[in-house]
Amino acid sequence: MLRVNQAGEYGAVRIYLGQMAALQNNPKALKTLEHMLEQEKEHLEAFNKLIIDYDVPPTLLTPLWHVGGYLMGVTSALLGEKAAHACTIAVEEVIEEHYQSQVDALSASTHPRDVQFKALFQKCQQEESEHKHIAIDQGGESAPFYPILTNLIKNATRLAIFLSKKG
Repeated sequence: MLRVNQAGEYGAVRIYLGQMAALQNNPKALKTLEHMLEQEKEHLEAFNKLIIDYDVPPTLLTPLWHVGGYLMGVTSALLGEKAAHACTIAVEEVIEEHYQSQVDALSASTHPRDVQFKALFQKCQQEESEHKHIAIDQGGESAPFYPILTNLIKNATRLAIFLSKKG
């Protein structure tokens, strides 16, 4: 759980950095993206600490998430601000489900470590949900080719989760 969450938060940081690079001349969009980026950085910092504390090696695919996340961010934002928000909606929808499955898996445990993890996963899930709702409020659902764009991004996100679980 820690490996895949660390990889996912790393990818999210890279997505927002890519979007901010492409939308650098849009102060309103930058302010919104900056807020979400700061929360993703906090999530990443927490998981970076935990993988060290619990001696969990990061995924070997980190270089791929470094490039892939940034490209997903830049590409979506080059299609326009609404497409960047559509990207956020798609990614965060998958991540909400992912965190929920982890919370469910830990729900019966009273082990202090599992209670700690569950609380962190719930906090991250709540903030990811907030990002999704911000992106909806910013018009992400009216992006050109929204169904196609979000379907592609959701599938890419699910694939990244699957691959990060493998190593």
